[in-house]
Order: sequence, then C-alpha cells, then structure tokens
Amino acid sequence: MALEHLSPSNISARSYTSAWKDESVLALGELADEFIATEIAAHRERFEEQHRVDAQVWRKAGELGLLCCSIPTEYGGGGGTFAHELAVLEALARAGDSSWGFGVHSGIVAHYLLAYGTEEQKHRWLPKLASGEWVAAVAMTEPDAGSDLKAIRTRAVRDGDDYVINGNKIFISNGQSANLIVTVVKTDPAAGAKGVSLIVVEADQCPGFVRGRVLDKVGQPGADTSELFFQDARVPAGNLLGGVEGKGFGQLMTQLAQERLIVGITAVASMETAVALTTEYVKTRSMFGKSLWDFQNSKFVLAECATTAHVARVFVDSAIQRHLDGFLDTTTAAMVKWWLSDQHVKLVDRCLQLFGGYGYMREYPIARMYQDARASMIFAGSNETMKDLVSRAL
Repeated sequence: MALEHLSPSNISARSYTSAWKDESVLALGELADEFIATEIAAHRERFEEQHRVDAQVWRKAGELGLLCCSIPTEYGGGGGTFAHELAVLEALARAGDSSWGFGVHSGIVAHYLLAYGTEEQKHRWLPKLASGEWVAAVAMTEPDAGSDLKAIRTRAVRDGDDYVINGNKIFISNGQSANLIVTVVKTDPAAGAKGVSLIVVEADQCPGFVRGRVLDKVGQPGADTSELFFQDARVPAGNLLGGVEGKGFGQLMTQLAQERLIVGITAVASMETAVALTTEYVKTRSMFGKSLWDFQNSKFVLAECATTAHVARVFVDSAIQRHLDGFLDTTTAAMVKWWLSDQHVKLVDRCLQLFGGYGYMREYPIARMYQDARASMIFAGSNETMKDLVSRAL
C-alpha cells in the first residue's frame, strides 16, 4: 500500500468531538494540518538528514498565526486560549511529525515568559517568538540531573551587570535552532530548591555559550536535540526571569503541569492516528486468500486499541478542561503524563505488529510513530517519577 494512501489526512472524522474544541479551535487545527502537510511532512527526509527544520518553517508559521496562539495580542500572540496551542500539537501528532519543536517553543517557553517575565521582558521577547523570528528552548536537564531538578550543577554568579554561567545541559529540544533559551541555574548552591533561578540566554549574543552536537537518538531524527555548554558565558543581569533570584524551582514545578498535558494530548492524537491507519491497512492487506480484517485476532486487537484510545481521549479531555478552567493539579498532570505515554507506546507497538514486516519499514508512518513514541515515557519527568508524585497524594 502506498505511503501517501496511509497519510493522516485520509483519516475520516470521528463522531466524538472534544468539548474544548470550539469553532475557532477546529479551524486552527485544519489550518495546522495544511501547513504541516506542505511545509513539514513534504520535507521530512531532508529535515531528518539535517536534524532540524528550516528557519523559514518558523517564520511562515508565525505569519499564519500558528505560533504563541494563546499569548495575549499585546505581546504579539494570537490572543486565544491554550486550547489553540493544543490544536496545533494534535495536528503534528496526526501527521506523525517529531521534527518541529512547536511544543517547547509555544507551549512551554512562551508561557514561562508570560507567567514570570517582567513587562519589559515580555515585550522584548514574546513578539519575536510569536513571529517566528526567534526560536525558543528550555535548558533543564544535565548529564547528572534529569527528573531531579534540584540536583542541577549549572552555576550562575553575579558579576556587576552580568551573570557568569558555567555548566553543561543535555537533551535540549530546539538546541541548535534556539535564539532564546530559558536556562535553569543555581544562583545559590547552598539554598537547595530556593537557590534555583531561571535566566534567559539570548544565544546569538552570548559570549561563552557553545552548542554541542545534535544527539543521535532512537527516534525523532528530525529534531535538533542537543548538548549545550556554558563556559564563563556572560548574560545581562536583566535577563533573570522575573528579576528575582531563587524563584526558579517553583516556576518550573508550576509550568511542568502544562508540559505534561502537552505530552498527554500528543500521545492521544498519535494513538487515534495509529488505530485509524492500522484499521485501513488490515482491511486492504491480504493473507491466505483473505484480508487481515477477516481474522478474528486483527479485529480483537483493533477493538482493544480503539477502546484504549477512546478512554485516553476522554481522560485527556477532562484534564484539558480542568487546565483551561485553571484547576489542573500536579497529581492529575502526573497521571496524565505517565498513563497516556505508557498506553501510547503499548498501543503503537500492537498496531505495528498487524503491519507485519512493513511495520518495521520507516517509509510507513507506523514505524516512525513506534520509534518516536518511546521517549515520551522519559521526558517531562520519567514515568517512574510521575508515579512517585501520584503516590504522595494518596
């Protein structure tokens, strides 16, 4: 079966529509589908070879209003709700794309700036992110500190009108492309969590900042996940996010709930796409003189997968509505992240099996979805860490 025949654009609309999707959200999702098909999916092989999308992808997305959709218009954003950001994230998952770091840029970094930046900082940085002139990243993880953010070693020392930063970061999405990097540092190593701060590094004008290699990953080959190095890097003191030291850990914990919701919605949209693509495939693939669909095993596997995907959809929709209403708590966000990413990996694996040998070929979307899904159980806090967070609330 031809690859283009299996594209998500051919997936029929489902009878169930999430309550948080009003007409503007649905329209934005359709616009995002078209943009991703022409500007990203059509260039997938080249983006994977160069390990990053072209800069013009960001600028075109900005021109169409696809970036920072939920940032207020006074800062250059779309003035919508976070539901509009989620519509674009769903479109990326439907297309099976993992190269464009939209989620980090619009869904995470822009909201750090909006929630904690001074008015001067918000007016200085957010319009550049909304237009696509600048690409954003967040640098948390270090070689010896992942889910345990209090263990970071990157140090920022005040020196006159600057901070001097020393340390290494790893697994940084948008690492090669980013012009603006929200960097997690220790401004007071003796103060524990209260010694953590967020400093915004303007990468193109930061002496001592060095980009390392693009990391060779199991999946997501088109994403520029990178190492970053700070070697006496000098950053203006005015780039301390919010202007007050020691607030970083609390800022991170508050925003991580939204990041974990992003993982959840991406997992659900990918699951739905996997079920649709696999159902279409087994109905047209023949074996022993009949279609795969005629075998009870195929029907039962897909029935189970479709049920899992629907339960996942209802769960994530509930969490999204709570988030839009301002009530998504840390525990529920942890549940969303671990359970949906776990189900995502299991479901895509089961769907791939029904493709047989073709499922192992990267020209088929299901193979790329299988590769890309695995990391979701690790980033935004490992699933083991999520379960520990949930257990504390019991």
